[in-house]
Amino acid sequence: MKNYIVLDLEWNQSAGGKEETVEHLPFEIIEIGAVKLNEALEEVGEFKRLIRPRIYPELHEKILEVTHMDQKTLMEEGCDFEEAVKEFLMWCGEEAMFCTWGSMDLTELQRNIAFYGILNPFPKPFLYYDVQKLYSLLYGDGKDRQSLDIAVLELQIMEERPFHRALDDAHYTGRVMNQMDFNKVREYLSTDYYRLPENEEEEVYLVFPGYSKYISRPFETKQDAIEDKTVTDLICCKCNRMLRKKIRWFSVNQKFYTALGLCPEHGNVKGKIRMRRSDDGRVYVVKTMRLVGEEDVREIYEKKEETKKKRVQKTKTSKQNKKKGDSPLS
Repeated sequence: MKNYIVLDLEWNQSAGGKEETVEHLPFEIIEIGAVKLNEALEEVGEFKRLIRPRIYPELHEKILEVTHMDQKTLMEEGCDFEEAVKEFLMWCGEEAMFCTWGSMDLTELQRNIAFYGILNPFPKPFLYYDVQKLYSLLYGDGKDRQSLDIAVLELQIMEERPFHRALDDAHYTGRVMNQMDFNKVREYLSTDYYRLPENEEEEVYLVFPGYSKYISRPFETKQDAIEDKTVTDLICCKCNRMLRKKIRWFSVNQKFYTALGLCPEHGNVKGKIRMRRSDDGRVYVVKTMRLVGEEDVREIYEKKEETKKKRVQKTKTSKQNKKKGDSPLS
C-alpha cells in the first residue's frame, strides 16, 4: 500500500555570510519533520529528529528568529545527520511518495546526503508532489505561490500548533492535502532537479493534462544547449506530432526562450525553454509545451515584436557610441 510522506526540513546557514559558506553545502539540515498519510490522506504516523549542526554550529540570526530554536537544546539533544537520515528512510518504507510545500526540501536533503557521502536512495527521475503548486492549481492561477499559513487560513484549518518547525509544517501540509480536492490535481507530479540526466537516454519526458515537460542532460554552455535539436524541437503535447514553427525561438533575457507552433489537430502550442545552472556550473534545459488560446498567441507576437525593437535600438545605440569613439573631437 502506498504511503504519502509529507516532509519538511529546517536548515541553518553560515552566520558569517557567503564568505564563510562551505562549498556544496549552503544549508545544513538541523531538523527533519514528517507525517505519513495513507491512501485516504489520513495521518497515520509522524517522525521528528533534531540534528546537531557540525558545519555551521552557530545558528544564523534569521533561523533563530523564525524557528525560535534553542542552540543549547540542538547541541545536547540533536543527533548526527547520518543517524537521523537513516532512521527517517527506514520509517518512510519502500512505497513512499514524497510531498513537500515548495520545491527546496528534497534538493537540500539530497545535497546533505551527498555531502556526508551517503548513497542517494531516491529514484531518477525523482517525482514528488509539490503541494504548494497543487494548491495554486486548485485555488489560484497556477503560477503564484501562497505561504503555508495563508493556505491553512483559506481552507479554515484549525491552527492548533505554531508554524515554522519541521513537524508542525509537515502536519499542516498534510492537512491541506486532506482538505483539497487532491484527485483533481493528482496527475501534476513535480520533478526534483538535484540529480540530472547523465545522457540522452536518461532525459526526462513527462506529459500532463494540457502540457508536457522535457528535462535535458547538462550542456557545457547555453549555446550548446540551444543548438541541440531535441531542445529546440516543437512537439505537440497532446499527439506528440512535430510542429511547424509559426514563431521561432526568441529570448528576452537569455534565460527564457519562447516559440509558437501549430498542430493541425490541436491548435496553437507554446514552447518555453528555461536555462538553468547545475551545481557544477553546466547548463540544463527545462522545456514545456503547452496548448494556448488566441490571447496567449497575441501576447507571444507582441513580445516577439518588442524584443525585435529592443534589439534594433541596442544595435543603433552601439553604432552611435562607436562613431563617437572614432570622432577626432572625442
